[in-house]
Amino acid sequence: MVLAHHDGIKLFRSSLPYINAHQGKTFVLMFGGEAIEHPNFPNIIHDIALLNSVGVRVVLVHGARPQIDQRVALRNIEGRFEKGVRITDKQTLECVKDAAGSVRSQVEALLTMGLPNSPMHGAQIRVCSGNLVVAKPMGVRNGVDFENTGLVRRIDITGINDHLNDGSIVLLSPMGYSSTGEVFNLSHEDVATQAAIALKADKLIVFSNYDGVYNNDNRLLRTIERPQLEQLIMNGDITTESTVLSALTTSVAAGVPRAHCISYEKDGALLQELFTRDGTGSLVMEHHYEQLRGATIEDVGGILKLIKPLEESGVLVKRSRERLENEINQFIVIVRDGMIIACAALYLYPEDDCAELACVATHQDYRGKNRGERILEEVRARAREANIHTIFVLTTVTAHWFLEQGFQPADISALPAVKKELYNFQRKSKVFTLPV
Repeated sequence: MVLAHHDGIKLFRSSLPYINAHQGKTFVLMFGGEAIEHPNFPNIIHDIALLNSVGVRVVLVHGARPQIDQRVALRNIEGRFEKGVRITDKQTLECVKDAAGSVRSQVEALLTMGLPNSPMHGAQIRVCSGNLVVAKPMGVRNGVDFENTGLVRRIDITGINDHLNDGSIVLLSPMGYSSTGEVFNLSHEDVATQAAIALKADKLIVFSNYDGVYNNDNRLLRTIERPQLEQLIMNGDITTESTVLSALTTSVAAGVPRAHCISYEKDGALLQELFTRDGTGSLVMEHHYEQLRGATIEDVGGILKLIKPLEESGVLVKRSRERLENEINQFIVIVRDGMIIACAALYLYPEDDCAELACVATHQDYRGKNRGERILEEVRARAREANIHTIFVLTTVTAHWFLEQGFQPADISALPAVKKELYNFQRKSKVFTLPV
């Protein structure tokens, strides 16, 4: 993607708040052997180098399944699996060591690359790995001996943090070592999940061949709470691979604040997910203490109480109870302990391919905590579901907030015909639009 000079400057400026927010945070990045073999992987390495350069503490966890399969085939060893888990005998273990060592060397080499006129020029990144994962045998299960297939027993938190504090990138392979000197073949999903939990990482970022988490309707779920995702998985309503879903839900359930799923095939997916407002993949988080949902008729009184001060001050246009009851299905609310603390309405104009965002309000005691942003995100999701491509808003005193959310000033002519006829020229509301 080639950006015009002005677009490049605008993109860089808009990323600064995210650079400041991510500085000093710990991110665990998980990618399988398929990602390493994809032509886009060198671009991912460049983006990882950028994270390191802006002060993000980066832990990389790589897989090696296709590379192990190649070596098993070359040695004419019969690959044995039980419920998708590889049984690692002594011969297969040698293939695991060979494959994991080769992949680790490949990643280290790419992170060391610093040719002139390349994104890595002058980076001078240190990559550290070693016996940072202590493993235990998976053992015998249902009569099947998994031999040298293991599970993570412990993550060397002190050792990893020492490397991170020195500014190094930590690289973890899908192998672990026991106190008895044995080597175990581990799943990289297990390593990444347990590392993120043990390190109290701020994010787990999972690279997948999907753009994110998709439901059976082939809709990308941009933001989803863990309990809701687990329910969809239980119902068989998610198409993304199960190992990715397990890493996302397990890490968040154990206290990792945010887990992301992005594509390893899409150039710039990592940077777009972390440094732009809309992102590119899926974000999984724990259940909010405050519930965001569609409004019901029982919410009318609470909404009226919330918006009354804003109507009296002239910020919002006055709505009668009767009008609100008739339009309640257009409203979204945030509820805290039974009290409505924020709301907004979305009115669709499908014939004009646009929708109006209206009656945006947050209780004065709960402002400044991104509740408006949460509602806007839900509004945009609903607009996408309705195949709407533009949202517009009319406002008199909160223009700055809408500009901060990415809205752009527009003329009255941008409004749908029905809305133009109802425009109040005495109120002189400003018009702003936002692409969905």
